[in-house]
Amino acid sequence: MAPKFSTDISLFSISWDLDFWWALYPPGKVPLGVTVHVNEEDGDVNVETPSSLQWWLDFYPLLADEDKPIECTQLPGETIYVPSGWWHCVLNLETTIAVTQNYVNSNNFEFVCLDMAPGYHHKGVCRAGLLALEESYENVRQNMSCNEKNSGCSDLSRKEKRAKTQKDVDDLYHERSISGVSKSYNLWKDGFSYDINFLSMFLDKDRDHYSALWSSGNSIGQRELREWLSKLWIQKPKMRELIWKGACIALNAGKWLECLSKICAFHNLPPPTDDERLPVGTGSNPVYLVGNCVVKIFVEGGLEASLYCLGTELEFYSLLHEANSPLSKHIPKVFASGIVYLEDGSYTNSSWDGKGIPDVIAKSNLIRKKCDLDGFSFGVWGKKQLEYRNAGMPVNGSVSLPGHSSIWPYVITKRCEGNMFAELRDRLSWEDTTSLASFLGEQLRHLHLLPHPPLNISFFSDIEHELSLSEVNGCIETFNGKANTAAEWRIFTRTLTKMRKDVSSRLTKWGDPIPSKLIEKIDEYIPPDFAELLNITENFASGACKPCSWIHTDIMDDNIYMEPSSVCSTSSGTEVTALVGNGLSSDYEEVKSWCPSHILDFSDLSIGDPIFDLIPIHLDVFRGDLNLLKRALESYKLPFASNLSKDESTESGQKFSRLSYVAIAQAPAPSENAKNLCPFYSRKKITECKTDLCTSPYLPIVLHVTYPFPILANCTAHPPYFEHFPSYPFWCYCILHDDNVLGAIFSIWEELRSAKSWEEVELKVWGELNNYKGFP
Repeated sequence: MAPKFSTDISLFSISWDLDFWWALYPPGKVPLGVTVHVNEEDGDVNVETPSSLQWWLDFYPLLADEDKPIECTQLPGETIYVPSGWWHCVLNLETTIAVTQNYVNSNNFEFVCLDMAPGYHHKGVCRAGLLALEESYENVRQNMSCNEKNSGCSDLSRKEKRAKTQKDVDDLYHERSISGVSKSYNLWKDGFSYDINFLSMFLDKDRDHYSALWSSGNSIGQRELREWLSKLWIQKPKMRELIWKGACIALNAGKWLECLSKICAFHNLPPPTDDERLPVGTGSNPVYLVGNCVVKIFVEGGLEASLYCLGTELEFYSLLHEANSPLSKHIPKVFASGIVYLEDGSYTNSSWDGKGIPDVIAKSNLIRKKCDLDGFSFGVWGKKQLEYRNAGMPVNGSVSLPGHSSIWPYVITKRCEGNMFAELRDRLSWEDTTSLASFLGEQLRHLHLLPHPPLNISFFSDIEHELSLSEVNGCIETFNGKANTAAEWRIFTRTLTKMRKDVSSRLTKWGDPIPSKLIEKIDEYIPPDFAELLNITENFASGACKPCSWIHTDIMDDNIYMEPSSVCSTSSGTEVTALVGNGLSSDYEEVKSWCPSHILDFSDLSIGDPIFDLIPIHLDVFRGDLNLLKRALESYKLPFASNLSKDESTESGQKFSRLSYVAIAQAPAPSENAKNLCPFYSRKKITECKTDLCTSPYLPIVLHVTYPFPILANCTAHPPYFEHFPSYPFWCYCILHDDNVLGAIFSIWEELRSAKSWEEVELKVWGELNNYKGFP
């Protein structure tokens, strides 16, 4: 029910018991006392309105007869239907029960899609009519007429236009004051129509579904909207004309189909069939299935980010095949890649293999002085630079370049046979699922062992001050060997440290189900400098010795493909145990077993700590199942990080425990004396010794600390032994992740919402990592 004024998509209300008093206004006629606010960034709508009782008591008596709402009383057992866009509020005449339901059908389908479209002008007009416009409707109508005729009519200058708009507003308020509320509806009466074609004229053509911020007030998310339209397209072929209209409103599907058709013609691919007109999947870029090919158009993050995504992916494929890595058998083959762009009103193509600079890009301001014009100009180290520049910034605050909204990179790959794991998850046997876990561990090992391009620090000239790297003869020094490895980690950790700055506000904004009491403790838990976390010091050569690696960062259930490996044929009554070459034939009714075949979508490739890749695998693919995580680690077999030296010390001679390590100190048997000698004794219980270092009558104390602290010399019988504790840095990565990883974690493990410390959550989710050793 509506205890205050609101507008909805079509609504049914059934009175269960006693009576309701309804007030209704047609679309665009805003009730007195109601104010509509539309966020210009994401289109979120906020309606300020008095309660139903307050409106009836305070505002209703002020209305002239022509301004009063349509009124009715809903009796027990009756049903009332409220059309889309109508303002309505309900006053309960007695204590009662009612059932209400919003729904979508063929009559309001386009209005639903319109409300999901990016931008804010159309949302304001849908609710407040022409009063939502910053200029008079007459100006809007004239401008639309000029645009439709493509004529050369002269527009008002910005200054004149603003002055005229302000005069219209002043006149409107003057009319309200002298003639009553009814005069404020003149604009509503003059030309407003709650018609889909009329309302669609107010869509912001410069805002794209894939790159615009998503309104938190929308009933479903962007990915769910695309998936919904795609399923409707396949399941409701008789409604395709209507579905296409809705998709053009919500997704700008017509524009992307035109780009796709141009790409297909340029590369001699068959034109998309009627079944292939809509993008598929739930990813952040338009993806199309055309015959035996997959066409992906890069949109997310704007042109610069898109170029680095495709450029890095093509650089990776080149190195993958040079190394003859076993991983190459499980990645779809690349057929072609290029750039599609709008030029002089029509779409144009150019091929691009990732090397050099396409002419259309050379004309832009994306080229940097130190860009490699012969190699992969938009390769992974350039992408790392972009990641650093954007680290810690809000989604709409990331570095982007205006004026490049009509240029898109694209790639064409071979279409995989079989089906996504996301579609098969609930049908797989435990044996197939554990086989998948082993497969992912093995492929991660191949990925993390693949050589990456050498680091050339000179490419980071525009952030050299932030990175605080040393200069040699005016140029940034290029490090080799062990020092170069540490420099890679330095770049990685500096990016994380930058992301740390606003982590508390970011988690607060995400809100439920992340416990607020834990957010308050976040600054105490995360290290102030991630170089300390990985023991990277100013002396690069003595820092981390395990190199950074390629990381996929996005291995989720919709980026894993599986093929049928055992099929039951009902037509012949025989069982076939072999890979099916062309997917499921119509002769096969039930697949008995599936095996993993491909990992998709390498556009989010980066270089960093390899354990980053376990975040989406454990949380999205395994859904927190520790048995599957353990199986994947058994196949992975690589160490996460190097152990510190057993005798490492500081300049002062004191022994320090780094944030990511467990300190095992020899101390006297438990007693008050022991607690006095070691102030940290009471934090952890005494446990068995993990080393053979001590033969004296002392028991070890395991100290899991959350801040670096000195272990005092008088509380140890032997130098402390430091062992890497992977769960701590891993959990820090989760907290700082660009996506709401914590929201997923507290949804999977609901009992952790009452956790008293981050350490408690860390050990519950990632404690299994502390038992993993890898090979020496």
